[in-house]
Amino acid sequence: MSLLLGFGLLTCIASSESSSVFVLKGQDVRLDVQENVKLKEIEIFKWTFRSENIVRCTDTLSVRVSPEYNNRVEFYTGNFSLLLKNLQQNDSGPYTAVVNGDKEKTIIAYLLIVQERVEPPVLTVDSVSTINATCNVTVTCRGQNTSVTSSCNSSTCSQVGGESRGAETATVPLLSVYVAGGFIICNQSNQVSWANDTKEIVELCPMKSVSPPAGSMSVCMLKIILVSVGLVIMISAVITVHIRDRFHYG
Repeated sequence: MSLLLGFGLLTCIASSESSSVFVLKGQDVRLDVQENVKLKEIEIFKWTFRSENIVRCTDTLSVRVSPEYNNRVEFYTGNFSLLLKNLQQNDSGPYTAVVNGDKEKTIIAYLLIVQERVEPPVLTVDSVSTINATCNVTVTCRGQNTSVTSSCNSSTCSQVGGESRGAETATVPLLSVYVAGGFIICNQSNQVSWANDTKEIVELCPMKSVSPPAGSMSVCMLKIILVSVGLVIMISAVITVHIRDRFHYG
């Protein structure tokens, strides 16, 4: 269900009571009203934040913005949507559209969560080992207030230490380690941004640990065969010349 038209990078997650909206700090977001609101006489439409008025609109479309929100919001009388500008983390919280008349009616509610861009994580190599011709690299991925230690090979990583978390929260980003495209990738993300650090597997693993594909020939074996063939050809040539000389002078 799309309940929001946003400006900047954001995510909207709907629930039965309200829609959680994640937006990058410093960006704008517009909160939309999905109902076709028709104000009756003496009815007032309001947007509120933590129960404090942001804007009031009467049935004659007379609009009053609270002084603390001057130059920070725009209100659209055509559809009663609200544009919030240059959001900061203290703007996080519940935003509600209501109509006041004989009784108060909630039109729509949002839970706005403003997040900062995540910091780049740091990926460090703890150890490199070879077991059964497979190169294993132990790495530690360090992010904001958390770290994950994983054992990786050329195809996958498995966590062996650090915190285990399945999803980011509003304050702590998600930290993950995985293998893709020949790289070990340490990725940190929240709902509005991501950053990573990488290590190329081929630079970490010695060549001897890389097993040749099944049915292929190693370079060393190929050199041995070529040298052997060369020696056979040289010996055959010497024997042929010797036999020809014996027949010629005999």
